[in-house]
Amino acid sequence: MIKLQSYAARTDQGPYLQLNEDALDVDLVNGLYMVFDGFGGNSIGDKAVKLVSDTIKKFYTRIGGDPDSTLPFFYSTKYLIEGNALVNAMEYAHHLLKQENRDKDMNNRGGVAGLAVAQSENLLTFASSGNCMALLYTRGELKTILEPDNFEMISGDHFEKQFTTAPAAAIGLFDDLHLNVREVRVNRGDRIILLTDGVYARLKNAEIYDILQKDGAKNQDKIDDLFELANSRGNLDNQTGVLLNF
Repeated sequence: MIKLQSYAARTDQGPYLQLNEDALDVDLVNGLYMVFDGFGGNSIGDKAVKLVSDTIKKFYTRIGGDPDSTLPFFYSTKYLIEGNALVNAMEYAHHLLKQENRDKDMNNRGGVAGLAVAQSENLLTFASSGNCMALLYTRGELKTILEPDNFEMISGDHFEKQFTTAPAAAIGLFDDLHLNVREVRVNRGDRIILLTDGVYARLKNAEIYDILQKDGAKNQDKIDDLFELANSRGNLDNQTGVLLNF
């Protein structure tokens, strides 16, 4: 059985904004790790993130690990009960935020890009909607687990990607929730990094790799170095990162 050995996490408003619409949650008891990027503006995006984060955590921890649970939205034999519980939790959060937005003008609606990871021993289930990214550092290599669902691939512009990271999917805005789901088995010594676009949009994967593999650096220092490098290149956004060491 693989256990989480340590982690580091940070979220802040970035160097220019007054409000942080990003958020994170590291639930060590239930093995649930999440990052969020909200949008909608003051008292909209941050409230949408809180609704989504609280709903996913409450719903997942109620049915995750219970083989007799009735899952109201989704079930697939491809995934463990924890994976199915995670997808259902995100679908339920989407349902509630859609209801919250229903009678509001578009400029008063909140949306959330979210990436959540559920752990069952050495198997991690990743589920995301929107412009968050998950990477795996294993055996000296950095691999992408989930690409952000944004307009970068549509635009074809990989040189100024900070201008193309607007989410192409989101929790709470559209009729259907588009989720990317993937299972990954981790080994001892592996690291998982979860990032919002305020961090990865101005970094190359090779630069993230260099920071993660620094010998002697503390986990929190690695997160801080990622933030500082992105900020040195003109980041204007909120920032969130979670580093999980197995």
